[in-house]
Amino acid sequence: MSTGTRPAPARIAGLLPRVVVAVVAALALTACGGGTDNSSSDKDSSSSAGAGAQSAAFPVTVEHKYGSTTIEEEPKKVVTLGLSDQDAVLALGVKPVGAVDWFKEEPYGKWPWTKELWGSDTPEIVGERDEYNMEKIAALQPDLVIAQYSGMKKEQYDTLSKFTKVVAQPKDHPDYGAPWQEMTRQIGKALGKDGRAEKLISDIDAQFEAVRDEHPEFGDLTLAVADSFEAGKYSAFTATDPKAIFFKELGFELKPEIDELAKPGWNVAELSAEKLNVLDVDRLVWVTSSTDANDRIKAEPLYRKLKVSQDGRDLFVPYQGPDIGAAFSFNTVLSIPYAIEEITPLITAVK
Repeated sequence: MSTGTRPAPARIAGLLPRVVVAVVAALALTACGGGTDNSSSDKDSSSSAGAGAQSAAFPVTVEHKYGSTTIEEEPKKVVTLGLSDQDAVLALGVKPVGAVDWFKEEPYGKWPWTKELWGSDTPEIVGERDEYNMEKIAALQPDLVIAQYSGMKKEQYDTLSKFTKVVAQPKDHPDYGAPWQEMTRQIGKALGKDGRAEKLISDIDAQFEAVRDEHPEFGDLTLAVADSFEAGKYSAFTATDPKAIFFKELGFELKPEIDELAKPGWNVAELSAEKLNVLDVDRLVWVTSSTDANDRIKAEPLYRKLKVSQDGRDLFVPYQGPDIGAAFSFNTVLSIPYAIEEITPLITAVK
């Protein structure tokens, strides 16, 4: 596993790969660009059955960070460029033909919440984080590119729009900062499956509500999520990060001081050992990659002075094996049920 447990933070800029102009130009002759359009459609493919229902859902227009994109007919070949976008697409019954790599792990078909949906199929790897291989994407000849949980740049959007439809990240949130509900809705609309997307969202919301009803004490507790990749350096996740959002929806209160310490546009507050006191909360969840990392954190003298450490109210959760940390790092309509099932008994055991 790679050293990172968190999704690519907003501070990591994607580098625009060099594009083989001839490939893009050739494909541009046979595909319509993403473009902008002010038209819209309120039709929903879930209102009737069969292929005709899918066709009836289109055209649809999806607004995003770089304008709006009109999709005239049901996409047959979809590429996802957001780090976790493939989950919502899979949940809506579409297998992406291309996707980006999650920390060089190529987890497609590996995660327990997607194994059955992927089956024996895996997508072409077309990039890592925000670095996209335009030649590979063009060669797949996709009808649609989706980039929701991403840091896609305008130059990348413009390049992709020359040969396919592109739905970039939501416009009203920072990169990597949109709620999972909004990203799911954007993906559902682009695929002509609004109703099905709303059903997925309502089902997940109901699961969160059930946990909050069963554990009203969560609402009286502050919680922080953190990690540490090397000695003396620690990261606490802000309220816009999927991991913090997950625990907020379980009912916990987040600590606003963490957001205040983060640099503008970052999804983490970087902390030295001297600033670990900001993590002295009622419940502290560490997402770690090894027992060595756990031992190193626990051995830090300044950390051992914190009440949360002394009282044993800290929880060390593996990123994988079991894949609990990965599940609430993805924080998607597919991974959330797994995360809820795995983390709830662990966190309720902390007194």
